[in-house]
Amino acid sequence: MRTVLNHTCLFSSTTTDSASPVPNSYESLEGGGYSDLAAPPAGVPAKQAPPFGYNYPTMHPAYQQNPAPKPNPSPSHGGYNPPGYQPYSQPFPSLSELSSALGGLGGVSELEAETLRPVNLLQERNILPPKRAPPPEPNLSNDLRKVNCSPDTFRCTLTNIPQTQALLNKARLPLGLLLHPFRDLTQLPVITSNTIVRCRSCRTYINPFVSFLDQRRWKCNLCYRVNDVPDEFMYNPVTRSYGEPHKRPEVQNSTVEFIASSDYMLRPPQPAVYLFLLDVSHSAVESGYLNVFCQSLLDNLEKLPGDTRTHIGFVTFDSTVHFYNLQEGLSQPQMLVVSDIDDVFIPTHDSLLVNLKESKELVKDLLNALPGMFTHTRETQSALGPALQAAYKLMSPTGGRVTVFQTQLPTLGAGLLQSREDPNLRSSTKNVLHLGPATDFYKKLALDCSGQQIGVDLFLLSSQYSDLASLERANQWSVQRSCHGKCGWTSLLTNQRKISSMSIEESLADTSLACFQAALLYTSSKGKRRIRVHTLCLPVVSQLSEVFAGADIQAISCLLANMAIDRSISSSLSDARDALVNAVVDCLTAYRANGSNIQPSGLIAPAALRLFPLYVLALLKQKALRTGTSTRLDERVFSMCELKSQPLQQIMRMVHPDLYRIDNMTEQAALHLNDSVIPQPPLLQLTAEKLTREGAFLLDCGSVMYLWVGKCCNETFIRDVLGFQNYASLPSNMTEIPELQTTYSERTRAFISWLLESRTFHPAFHVVKDDASTKTSFFQHLVEDRTESAFSYYEFLLHIQQQMSK
Repeated sequence: MRTVLNHTCLFSSTTTDSASPVPNSYESLEGGGYSDLAAPPAGVPAKQAPPFGYNYPTMHPAYQQNPAPKPNPSPSHGGYNPPGYQPYSQPFPSLSELSSALGGLGGVSELEAETLRPVNLLQERNILPPKRAPPPEPNLSNDLRKVNCSPDTFRCTLTNIPQTQALLNKARLPLGLLLHPFRDLTQLPVITSNTIVRCRSCRTYINPFVSFLDQRRWKCNLCYRVNDVPDEFMYNPVTRSYGEPHKRPEVQNSTVEFIASSDYMLRPPQPAVYLFLLDVSHSAVESGYLNVFCQSLLDNLEKLPGDTRTHIGFVTFDSTVHFYNLQEGLSQPQMLVVSDIDDVFIPTHDSLLVNLKESKELVKDLLNALPGMFTHTRETQSALGPALQAAYKLMSPTGGRVTVFQTQLPTLGAGLLQSREDPNLRSSTKNVLHLGPATDFYKKLALDCSGQQIGVDLFLLSSQYSDLASLERANQWSVQRSCHGKCGWTSLLTNQRKISSMSIEESLADTSLACFQAALLYTSSKGKRRIRVHTLCLPVVSQLSEVFAGADIQAISCLLANMAIDRSISSSLSDARDALVNAVVDCLTAYRANGSNIQPSGLIAPAALRLFPLYVLALLKQKALRTGTSTRLDERVFSMCELKSQPLQQIMRMVHPDLYRIDNMTEQAALHLNDSVIPQPPLLQLTAEKLTREGAFLLDCGSVMYLWVGKCCNETFIRDVLGFQNYASLPSNMTEIPELQTTYSERTRAFISWLLESRTFHPAFHVVKDDASTKTSFFQHLVEDRTESAFSYYEFLLHIQQQMSK
């Protein structure tokens, strides 16, 4: 039976209400006020992908993995046509021929025409753009484009929405939405109003894409209901004028935030409450994390989000659970030990969660004392489950945030686990066992916590197996980010349009625009109930060519990755991998079938989808989805969690990292920002062919960066950037670039800082020598090369072509 991915939706939709002006920073918002994959058609023949890594075809001369020649300082990004490689004799179609084959291109812009340019993937090897491409822009009028939601927040796999389900099926592309509802924003209109204006029928929040019939009536852009304009909405707080409802902030901005009324509260907003659960067993103490954590929290204690009501508490655990009395007036913290882990109880309810401002000195005393309190412990057990049960009981009255640090497998009490890591099972190419939890204890506890507005962050610090499949209720953040990053409390992402999958139930022929809306109801760290609303508008199209032209390949890849993870858990890893391959086969087959009379032989893709096979191959080589014996179970599940939870840009860097040569960067085409010169080296293909022993190459994988230094790298670069005299003197464990007063150093650090400026946390950094054992971690990201159980990129293209011919 053929494997496909059902195209489910990754978003929630809702509607809108009321208004105030636009602040320049997130911090100023807290005061309130406005400061300034559809299923394929029946009858498609089965195409079962064989396990990767077997029966490799003979490689084309153009793709032989020969030793890399010395590259030019500026790698070419033109067509790949080496000696002996015969160009196609059949000419590529003209735009008019392509238009006729794909159903017409009436009104298609020059940019869209370029996205439809046929690309023969077997001939054009250098298909990467010289820099990371921006998201495709919807074909909207300038006025609508200016007010549309940012693709960093709300992004659709297709920027042209098919008019009918039949047209979507014909394109064989997945339709879905990716939403980052609580993304950090530098500007956000915060609206304070007694009336939040929403459609009376579908409850859509008023937004830039509604239409005003006159000053007193507006038509909903989702259900087309005509609504009355409230009197209060007639006043514009920005211009301080009356009678201009169409100029209100919520009608001029696709992302807005409302100060919510009591109608949106189940209970009064609670204070920010932080509870830290700390493993203090022998392995935890040996790891040294307790010193790092306590010092980091001491450094960031003043930065914890909240107000004068903020509360804090601490629980430590090994074979027993320890609470700490921090009541104001005590001379020092008091430890209270509960040894009955089978029926854990709270020893006192009055002094375990204390007001941070009132008990700050006691909190500091405890953090200074904790690292030394367990220095000589012989406890090797871990009662994580009972400690979490205690945290739930302690936090239930208020809700809040529990941060857990765990260094080993839970071995005692409720939720105890046993190692399920078996190296002998890694070699299976059909299935990987134990991707689901071994017990439902943690799932049930997570649901209970959610019901009481308790969030749990989990930091796993072990080098041993920890059963991530059972303990995956985690946010992978740095301690510093966790301590003072922006966060929302008691959050609810609403879904009021019954969208469980992105199918088109009714024809959209009577409209030229399709809109999507999502609303996040949450409590700020300072106790304000807020509603953040995002609205996305996209054009509706009737031609297949326009659907292909509007394909967002990065969004498509992320959506497919998410669905593949679900498939690997609900069915099998083999099914998930086959479904990913078939997604590429289906799409390119649909493109060929609808333009077969004008396309030359080869493996043809529209330019908009030219990276689709490469991204899918990269997905198949991720730890979450790859086969072979090198992937530990916890590493696989952690990678699955990342693919399911990270924002799009982070996922894409993880799946297809950015590779740059940085030892020869110049100011040519550099950016000039804030008196800084930021070099812009071109992106390189992820293959060892692009490396040279005379160079230094930066690989940006999102959560980690590698600087690979060749054996014959320029000593000036090594001295001026890394601070060592030559290659031989470079240490094998270097994890940062020193700040040196040299042009090379300033230029390199400026480029790396520019790469990091939009991220919420800094990645780990590793300098990798060509002869170091750590270089394996670097080379595993070169996804175009053959691995132990996977095709090279060229072999994968031949495999796709073979599947299409069946």
